[in-house]
Amino acid sequence: MSTTENVQTVKDFFAAIGRSDREGLLGLAAEDIEWIIPGKDWPLAGTRRGHAGLIDLLETASRSIETSVQPQEFIAQGDRVLVVGFATGTVKATNRTFEDNWIFAITVRDGKLKSIREYIDTQALARASQTDMSGPA
Repeated sequence: MSTTENVQTVKDFFAAIGRSDREGLLGLAAEDIEWIIPGKDWPLAGTRRGHAGLIDLLETASRSIETSVQPQEFIAQGDRVLVVGFATGTVKATNRTFEDNWIFAITVRDGKLKSIREYIDTQALARASQTDMSGPA
């Protein structure tokens, strides 16, 4: 696949996220996709593998947060696409809002997303998740 085609695949992925199109997301993901969200003590953190892991992540996200993801820049080299973006949202458990600048590092192989690693503002999400307002998270 060309770099241009890889970027389009990633753009299609973000469009499917925006539509909450689970089938579309699964269609864009390799059977053995790996999605890593660094961190701990947060429902979305961890490594998920395969379509079952992707479904688990989507369901956990749906239960945990409401978010609007806005990719702003796509930087590609070979099978690697970095996406710089911004998100706003609400943590459902606390009804607190967050703003999150993020980068997704995505590998595309044979027209499918093979791996995703998110680099997110964990502090913003921790603050929005905090139920005790007496001090910083």
